[in-house]
Amino acid sequence: MKIVASWCLLTVVVTCSAFAQRHSTPSRALQLIVVTTADWNAVDGQLQRYQRTSSHDPWNAVGGPVSIVVGSQGMGWGIGTVPMTAMRSSDDPIKREGDHKSPAGIFHLGQAFGYAPHEPERWKTHYLPITPSTQCVDDPQSRFYKQILDSSTVTADWKSAEHMHDAGEAYRWGIVVEHNPPPAQAKGGSCVFIHIWSGLGSGTEGCTAMAEPQVETMLGWLNPQAGPLLVQMPLSQYRIAARSFHLPAPPSAVGQSMSETMSMRAHAM
Repeated sequence: MKIVASWCLLTVVVTCSAFAQRHSTPSRALQLIVVTTADWNAVDGQLQRYQRTSSHDPWNAVGGPVSIVVGSQGMGWGIGTVPMTAMRSSDDPIKREGDHKSPAGIFHLGQAFGYAPHEPERWKTHYLPITPSTQCVDDPQSRFYKQILDSSTVTADWKSAEHMHDAGEAYRWGIVVEHNPPPAQAKGGSCVFIHIWSGLGSGTEGCTAMAEPQVETMLGWLNPQAGPLLVQMPLSQYRIAARSFHLPAPPSAVGQSMSETMSMRAHAM
């Protein structure tokens, strides 16, 4: 009884936190994480953080650009906080469950997570410690679809779920991307995170990943009170979104910066 009550309390806390963040829109957000790639099929890209003191102030870059990877099959339009229908072309890819594409769009960020029993003191985002029974359900037929839960506290009705404790270094630190928010669309995509990568060119199953120090820096910087949003899409689509939603100016050349990074690494080896 106590275990079930604890799980319900966790659900309430996470739900309330997510509800508070859903009041944030691009016009009201004070923190942005902008992820861009060269095109829909690109795996390598870059991330840039931005912040401002009020919704009337200009965006200021925080730190420099960070190398990232997205899904091994690139990106496809996802389901986020802002409908992107007007930006879609008929031949643009759409994110689906299991397609190894990262979702493109504008998304709220949920709870942080990791293997440590407690988050570092400086973090402000709600934190979920991952245990051996922590699972993220990716079975669209399950009533728990897209939920992260303690499988020891519920009766499983799913045929597929990600055992998050078995992800190795990838999930040492991470944060949930609120793609396909409630009421979730069946097969719309689930279990999307920002987490630690395996390196340039090593695409994910649909998440966004980068080096561990950059993940830690990002998580220490995020403040739910600032209504942080993830804006993620290919560069050409971001240029349109930047004009439509008054976002920061797009980076000059994502593809070029990634090629230069890989070239410098190869030369160093």
